[in-house]
Amino acid sequence: MSDKPLTISRRSFMIGAGAGSVLLAAGSGLGGTGGAEPKPAHVLPPLPYPENALDPYISSRTLEFHHGKHHRAYFDNLNRLVQGGELADLGIEEVIGRTAGRSDQVAIFNNAAQAWNHTFYWRSMRPKGGGTPTGPLEEQIERDFGSFDALRTQLAGAASTHFGSGWAWLVHEGGKLKVTATHDADTPIAHGQTPLLTIDVWEHAYYLDYQNRRADYVNAVLASLVDWGFAADNLDRARG
Repeated sequence: MSDKPLTISRRSFMIGAGAGSVLLAAGSGLGGTGGAEPKPAHVLPPLPYPENALDPYISSRTLEFHHGKHHRAYFDNLNRLVQGGELADLGIEEVIGRTAGRSDQVAIFNNAAQAWNHTFYWRSMRPKGGGTPTGPLEEQIERDFGSFDALRTQLAGAASTHFGSGWAWLVHEGGKLKVTATHDADTPIAHGQTPLLTIDVWEHAYYLDYQNRRADYVNAVLASLVDWGFAADNLDRARG
């Protein structure tokens, strides 16, 4: 398998309640046995920015491995696992919904959820991000957390102290915002929550740049990379 990132046309990747599916994309051409090879159901989206765009907080080398190898592997595994089965033609969110909590579908759930989580993670950051939210998101943060500083403290704590691999999230549920964490591949969309943004705390997200200093990575994301505009858009969708 080539280690170069996949080259595909940009597809819409909507985030929010009932959205966020990776759309069907172009297949791989003709095989050597005289027939067309099956088209992959799910295709790795390109990064929303160049690999070096998050320097110096997250290096291009980390993105090369994290997106080009780890993230791609989840899509490759998912396509292999669903090929020819009852889930083959479903969108990625529907695959997650159908397999969540099923002991006989753990491998499919893990790869589908990790593929989705990572795509959402890249969108949760932007070059020259950070700062503070504004508008309706700021208002709801103040209503549900008391202040932006209180939210930031909770989110940084959830990401920095999470035991083992997983994710820290800001989510919308029941009309309110909350901070939550999920283990391994688990994702809020499997629990009826709408994610607004996430921080990946698997070691491969930060170890090349920060080694065991996870808290430094988390603080760098929150101070300089997090995309509050993306979170605000997701809140708008959650509210309908």
